[in-house]
Amino acid sequence: MSGGLTVLYADDEPDIREVASIALELDGGINLTAVGSGQEAIEALERPGYRPDVIMLDVMMPGMDGPAALAEIRRRPMLADIPVVFITARAQAHEQARFLELGAVGVITKPFDPLALAGELRAIVTRAGA
Repeated sequence: MSGGLTVLYADDEPDIREVASIALELDGGINLTAVGSGQEAIEALERPGYRPDVIMLDVMMPGMDGPAALAEIRRRPMLADIPVVFITARAQAHEQARFLELGAVGVITKPFDPLALAGELRAIVTRAGA
């Protein structure tokens, strides 16, 4: 996928969100909206005319965590087909398998390589056929 990619990214850790945002925006073809919680992600998705190509959700966030946000997204017919990628420090295989069973199309582990993040995200989206 070499064209533009609209990404919604939710992570409650400001430092990680900033590093990931800079890394994704350096790609040049990524239009990024970064928010600090699962609830803020849902609110962004409710804005008229906003429809990202992919949603990146941190797994562990206070309040509405990544899995809860994914469940809320899937309950909404207009959003249900948007691919979701979890970004998490929980890197064990059984944990990643559970995230995929929840409906994510991929998992990016923390710590991530900032220089490889955009390519990794694009590869997951391409594999998902989105």
